[in-house]
Amino acid sequence: MLHLRLITPADRTDDVVRLIDKTIGTAHLVVLPGAARNPAGDVVLCDVAREAGDELIAGLRELDLDRTGSIAVDNIDLSLSERADKAEADAPGEGADAVLWEHLADASHEESTLSVTYVAFITLATMIAACGVVLDNAILIVGAMAVGPEFGPLAGICTAIVRRAPRLALRSLIALLVGFAFAMLVTVGFSYFMDAVDLFTKVRLEAQRPNTNFIYQPDAFSFVVAVLAGIAGTLSLTSAKSGLLVGVAISVTTVPAAANAAVAFTYNEYRQAWGSTEQLLLNLLGIVLAGTLTLLAQKWLWSTQRRRA
Repeated sequence: MLHLRLITPADRTDDVVRLIDKTIGTAHLVVLPGAARNPAGDVVLCDVAREAGDELIAGLRELDLDRTGSIAVDNIDLSLSERADKAEADAPGEGADAVLWEHLADASHEESTLSVTYVAFITLATMIAACGVVLDNAILIVGAMAVGPEFGPLAGICTAIVRRAPRLALRSLIALLVGFAFAMLVTVGFSYFMDAVDLFTKVRLEAQRPNTNFIYQPDAFSFVVAVLAGIAGTLSLTSAKSGLLVGVAISVTTVPAAANAAVAFTYNEYRQAWGSTEQLLLNLLGIVLAGTLTLLAQKWLWSTQRRRA
């Protein structure tokens, strides 16, 4: 269930209450006349099943409540109520499958902004991955994937394409490209330093490296893995049962490939550098393509389910 806290102008309260009443899957409606001070108006509280939340929020926005008042949404972790159980049973579909498009757009906007924290995380992830590729250490590669934050911009691009939001697409693309460019540049400097203190060597980079050589050898499996990771990441982002480590799946061969390209460039190993760059671009393309198609499929399936209900 979701809990909605609404601030409504006094002349819109009746319209809001009627909308809530006619929305299947709502319960626990409370109206507090004149309780709001900034902005002035009434406070309306209600609970709604997750699968009916997107429809209700869209209706509230059509009433301009996001401009004239306020719409706040919280997840309810525990609700002991027969009315809540009935509301969930009456609402069409399953809550875990429902997509809250407003929440998705808001989360994508926040996670796809180029910030100091974002750049710091992606730079640290790339430097950790550089150590992993030189040492041929799979544990360090997984650690770098867990730190990498590029899932946010990739999700932002997918969401922007589906919702036709060019500003979000541009912001996400800038965060993705600038973040990787800066991280790779710093990693080149890091590699020179590690070479100067004899911790990185060209011999190690040119060795067989059975655990990490896939990073600079793109093939059909690379694209397949990227597509599967994109689908898994998008489903986790939109589902109520999202996993905490979804970014690990999204980072498969993106951050490690960027790191390998940076280290290879340091030693003038342009073959490895180009192969890693191909791997990076191929995976980014696969993830964006799969994520966009997954969102489109979810949108179509959910709208079809609503019409049938």
